[in-house]
Amino acid sequence: MKNIKEIKKANKGITLIALVITIIVLLILAGVAIATLTGENRNINKGTNCKK
Repeated sequence: MKNIKEIKKANKGITLIALVITIIVLLILAGVAIATLTGENRNINKGTNCKK
């Protein structure tokens, strides 16, 4: 029978908390990127204004 230390070593992996934190960080970065590109006088608006 395995002891507790051997069981803990075998259970290495991504925890649910680490996964949730990673998803939250990615969502924040995506939100900032979208806000930067679509805001007033930003990159997308400048490109469409040049065509006029």
